[in-house]
Amino acid sequence: MLNQIVIIGRLVRNPEIKESEGGHKYTNITLAVPRNYKNSNGEYESDFIDCKLWNGIAENASEYCHKGDLLGVKGRVETRVYEKEEEKKYITEVIAEKITFLSSKKEKADE
Repeated sequence: MLNQIVIIGRLVRNPEIKESEGGHKYTNITLAVPRNYKNSNGEYESDFIDCKLWNGIAENASEYCHKGDLLGVKGRVETRVYEKEEEKKYITEVIAEKITFLSSKKEKADE
């Protein structure tokens, strides 16, 4: 069996470090990944993919990555279920095993 995903997209917001109940540092990021085809209005749409980063990867991302930066994420897809107000909620997210900083939106603006 194989559960592996590689995505490239732009950060939707700045990463913020949080701490789990077990004392591990993490951050949740969302990448905007444009589709490679146009919709019926002739526009490109994007998918917004949630990713969870743990420990050192999370710390590096929160220190060096900012909204609009282009990142590559390699990881695995994970699903979980929880109950809220007696209704089951399903979450699918990418658990990042490696991130690659590809370019900064700021660098592009400075050119």
